[in-house]
Order: sequence, then C-alpha cells, then structure tokens
Amino acid sequence: MKPFSREMQMQISPDEVIEYLKMGNDRFVHNMKYNRNLISQVTETSEGQFPISIILSCIDSRVSPEIVFDLGIGYSFDVRIAGNHINKDILGSMEFAAKLSGVKLVLVMGHTRCGAISGACDGLEIGNLTHSLNKIKPAVEAVKEGFESNLRNSHNPLFMDLVSKKNVELSIERIRTESPILKELEDSGQIKILGAMYHVESGVVEFY
Repeated sequence: MKPFSREMQMQISPDEVIEYLKMGNDRFVHNMKYNRNLISQVTETSEGQFPISIILSCIDSRVSPEIVFDLGIGYSFDVRIAGNHINKDILGSMEFAAKLSGVKLVLVMGHTRCGAISGACDGLEIGNLTHSLNKIKPAVEAVKEGFESNLRNSHNPLFMDLVSKKNVELSIERIRTESPILKELEDSGQIKILGAMYHVESGVVEFY
C-alpha cells in the first residue's frame, strides 16, 4: 500500500478515517497485517507527507499506534506522553496537524492497566513525573460514585478503568475548550475529535 497523497487526504472524510483505523485494528487483532514495503514508503514520503489522523496516546511500550492500527509511514501524526494528557505543546501539535497539514481525525487514546493512571490514583510523587500525574488528578477526582476511599486506588481494576476513560473524556473537553482552532474545525465538519481505549489484554481498540 502506498501512503496517502494530497488528493486522497482531501477526499477522505473524518468518518472514513475512523473506519480506516477500525479496520487496521481488526487486522492487528487477527494477525493479518498488511505486508508493507516500509523502505519504499520512506522514499514515497521523502518530498511530503499527507497523514489522515493525529493520535495522542501514552508512552506505554505496548501501545504503539502505528502497530495497533496497522499503519505505515506517513499515515498518522503520533503524540505520546505518560497518561495521554493535554498540555499547550500537544494542543499546538494538534493544531498544526489539523489546520496546516490536513488531518481529518484527532484521536485521544488511553489504555487499560496504565502506569500513569495507577500513579495518579495512588498519589505518587517522584521528580518531574509529579507534574505530569497532577494533570491526571482531575480524572481521579471525577470518579466518585460508588467508591469508598479504600477502593480509590490502583488495586481496584474497576476504578482504574473508569479513571482511564474519564481521563480521555476530560482530555477531549480540554481540546475543545482550549483550542478554538480545533473546535472550529470540528464544528464545521472538517475534523472529528474522538476518544478510544486500547485494551492491553486483547489488543482491541474500543472507540467512544
């Protein structure tokens, strides 16, 4: 498969990008990945790139977007940070990808059994990581109903899963609130902003 051209990028819709990623994840889960000539794609993208998505995900070694969506070179911008949270630098990267480079989908993808979520739930403080985990604390604080204080920690898988999902939801809210550029592109139908969860137990990506 060849990388996307400018014409292909312009013609594909946000919904079609979502389906493209879903089909790629299905291939990954069933071990039916495309046999890509990556070196050929290096050559084909040497003069320019026309990706169709930007994916914010965690740094977790098990969650590489190119692999879990069966993508090649030049298909997606990828932003990775512990706990897949939002900051101004990431918002700027998303604005570049959507406004200037023409991507059609902004995807925030969390994952199960996330170490950053675990640290935020347990109040871990260590070096500069403390600052990053504080960005996840609003998600921890938002998940309250049905959990006594002794159940609000990394030893409770259900609590962890709900915090992971809430962290994705709050990240999407911040994108729309703090980036008028991305909000305008979404409102006009030029892009979609979506959340997802990668299940490390199965390899399946669940879209929200």
